[in-house]
Amino acid sequence: MIYTVTFNPSIDYVLKADSLSTADINRAKSEHISAGGKGINVSVMLARLGVKNRAFGFLAGFSGRQIEDMLKEETCETDFIYLKSGYSRINVKIRADKELDINANGPVITANDFSELLKKLENAQKGDYIVLAGSVPPSLSKKTYGKMIACFSEKGIHFVVDTTGDFLKSTLKYRPFLIKPNHHELGDLFSVQIQTEQDAVKYARRLQQKGARNVLVSRGENGAMLLDENQRVYCADAAKGQVIDTVGCGDAMLAGFLAGFMKDNQYENAFKYAMACGSATAFSEGLAQRDMLEKYL
Repeated sequence: MIYTVTFNPSIDYVLKADSLSTADINRAKSEHISAGGKGINVSVMLARLGVKNRAFGFLAGFSGRQIEDMLKEETCETDFIYLKSGYSRINVKIRADKELDINANGPVITANDFSELLKKLENAQKGDYIVLAGSVPPSLSKKTYGKMIACFSEKGIHFVVDTTGDFLKSTLKYRPFLIKPNHHELGDLFSVQIQTEQDAVKYARRLQQKGARNVLVSRGENGAMLLDENQRVYCADAAKGQVIDTVGCGDAMLAGFLAGFMKDNQYENAFKYAMACGSATAFSEGLAQRDMLEKYL
């Protein structure tokens, strides 16, 4: 079973226009609404790949209820904690001759709320996967993900981590099954710029030395690289096609990796699925649908 955890889910409201002006009323040509947040995206993509999963995290208010309804429409199982005050985020993303993103802060999560989440996750069994994705709200410690993994380190659960900076660093000593930085995030961890495939491999090995078992690095238009726990390196160029939106591509890759790995426990197949899901999403409005995925699998 795969469980995803999203601390700060959102409704993403995407508006497209020919141009954006601060001196006039802007009219949208089209609009698209979807449930967002990195763990949410992983759950949706897994469901579209036919992989059973359950989404955990925190919701609040009418926007939180809408997020859960949208996930159920995608056939995702849900087990969220509803906070007593505030609203889940509604993020506005404008795509015109220039791009503008306005992300809300989201509700406050207390230490008691966090403890309730840990209790829910106690049902995870040996061999299950828990995906920790995205940032943690300021009300919680930067070591929150590390604390979560430590609580379950003796149960044989595979942790997958997709976050940045200190949030990621706090997890490495617990040997997460997979981490997935992009090339910018990987460079930031070591105060360098990742410019080549060799650079990506070099610093992925550094993360392995610190504890990560497998490191998947997305490199934008340059494709991706996987360094597996057996020291094998897999590289692939980005697929050719008309890019519509890159939002969610990394999350789609992560879901694809897990779906592929669960088929035969082979990292080569997992990497193939990761690349297919990331590419299909780049060429789609929102996360790729099943028919689009099949073109690349």
